[in-house]
Amino acid sequence: MAKIERAVVSVSDKQGLAEFVKVLANQGVEILSTGGTARSLREQGIKVVDVSEYTGFPEMMEGRVKTLHPKVHGGILADRSKPDHIAQMKAQGIKPIDMVVVNLYPFEATVAKPGCTLEEAIENIDIGGPSLIRASAKNFKHVTVVVDPADYAALAQELKAGNGSISAKTNFRLARKAFEHTHHYDGAIAQYLAGVKL
Repeated sequence: MAKIERAVVSVSDKQGLAEFVKVLANQGVEILSTGGTARSLREQGIKVVDVSEYTGFPEMMEGRVKTLHPKVHGGILADRSKPDHIAQMKAQGIKPIDMVVVNLYPFEATVAKPGCTLEEAIENIDIGGPSLIRASAKNFKHVTVVVDPADYAALAQELKAGNGSISAKTNFRLARKAFEHTHHYDGAIAQYLAGVKL
């Protein structure tokens, strides 16, 4: 497994995040981040590159569009074993992204609140997050996807022991977990909408 050199970090639940990202930074990993996550990491003294700076495209529509860009998804989805993928990345100025640390807007917690409106529920349907997770999980041979803060400690140990790399076995386990995560998330949204009367 190649060394992790670049990671996208964009989370709703920031539990344990700063400690984990400091491990990444100490391994020389470039951190790309968005909005509140970037602010939180900077407050912890961690150097962060805004995704908007990397893509050259601003966050817009009240944060609905942040990471949905070819420079992000191309960097995640590229099959590094295919020379034509590498050539296309170089031609378009796309850098490989080796790790994605994402957890999703708290949809279930939002709709569980008394008086939650349909509008509030809709605004807590994450779009960019599941797209990042699914892209990373699909390309698990080249990308580590992290959706659960409970995995940070073990991954930090593996990074230190592996000189900044994560094993193929770990990547595959995390990819399965990622698809379970998005499956559950979409199921919760479908279940909520099934009970909405317009």
